[in-house]
Amino acid sequence: MRILWVKAGKLLPIDTGGKIRSFNILKHLARWNQTTLLSYYDGPRDDRYEQELMHCFPGAIAIPAPLPQKASARGLRDYIGGLLSSLPYAVYKHTSAEVRSRIRGLLASGSFDVVVCDFLAPAANFDLNANIPVVVFEHNVEAILWRRQADHQRNPIARLLYRLEAAKMLRYESTVIRRFDHVAAVSDADARWFRARVGASRVTIVPTGVDITQYAGLAQAQPDEHLIVFVGSMDWEPNVDGVLHFCRAILPAVRERIPRARFRIVGRNPVPAIRGLASESVEVTGSVDSVIPHLLQAAVVVVPLRSGGGTRLKILEAMAMGKAIVSTTIGAEGLDLTDGSEIILADQPGNFADAVVRLMRNPGERRSIEVNAAAVARKRDWENAAALFQDLLARLLVGSPAGSHAQPSTGERALSRQLDLMTRGSGNAR
Repeated sequence: MRILWVKAGKLLPIDTGGKIRSFNILKHLARWNQTTLLSYYDGPRDDRYEQELMHCFPGAIAIPAPLPQKASARGLRDYIGGLLSSLPYAVYKHTSAEVRSRIRGLLASGSFDVVVCDFLAPAANFDLNANIPVVVFEHNVEAILWRRQADHQRNPIARLLYRLEAAKMLRYESTVIRRFDHVAAVSDADARWFRARVGASRVTIVPTGVDITQYAGLAQAQPDEHLIVFVGSMDWEPNVDGVLHFCRAILPAVRERIPRARFRIVGRNPVPAIRGLASESVEVTGSVDSVIPHLLQAAVVVVPLRSGGGTRLKILEAMAMGKAIVSTTIGAEGLDLTDGSEIILADQPGNFADAVVRLMRNPGERRSIEVNAAAVARKRDWENAAALFQDLLARLLVGSPAGSHAQPSTGERALSRQLDLMTRGSGNAR
């Protein structure tokens, strides 16, 4: 197959869950197919990034966006423009007339058999009138993610803005996914949401994987019996909210019973509220070369998220290293794990603290969960996930070389006009 894969933002470095998922699936698809990655990113041309990208994916196309002005007034103007647009801001800021023109040309060139829109962010750059199948790879249900983030905003103005964005995202996502030939979802829960809107036959689950070889043999390391660890990008709002919640509502109850307990927050770009947590009992590492040493030292790994979506790559990585994890239900959503066997789930602060204390005090119970977690992780290799994606793309091509949008129906043409009105005027947004 000849695959065009479109990614908003830089794929490298591989420092977020979405990048990890995209990189690993792309890596295997590129082994099996003629795969071209189109990566467009904000700012001036980054020669180092483009060289690294070409090394990983020969033939990749990189498109730098115009250099944004650094003045705060320009940034405010761009944000207000996003608020006034009918597009949700998370899509508006990734929409570009230049990128849209390039994609249109590539789709018309006859050089590709199938196209993947990676995340919903690039969606407004697609005309979706190509004679080849176009798949949207939804790492989250964005509408759910934004609604949950709105629910946990303390500032009333921020809550209002997030609710506005959540409503716009629900309208846009529910509409635009119907224009794609197929939706790739990452979990059963996400797939149910998409199937309710486009039908069961147009949604395929491609579960999250883990690089088993990277963690082979690491489970035998001796942990620090008093160390609790969280791993995640600390500039992503669901992670920020979850960590603040843990430090305010859960950690004090843990330290009442285990005074020597310490909490380590491992993740890039910690916002000021997270940096302000640093104390004798809380360590904030910021960016690290590798999360592996920190996970290996952990007695317990926690995922106290109250919002977000998709699936949690860091849970699978910790499981692959044989770590016991305490998570909220939302934190482990989409992983199909057995509570009490491979993970402990707790949504109330008191129950969460109880679970952490129990695992820290009872090495036998902790070891049982660690063994079960590692066994589950061994079945989730990235190559298996990529093979499912490969099968999805191959099925779309069988018997439909022109794609399902070659002759759009009356309803599809009306939907197309509606979305064109939504995207009009946002062609130069970043």
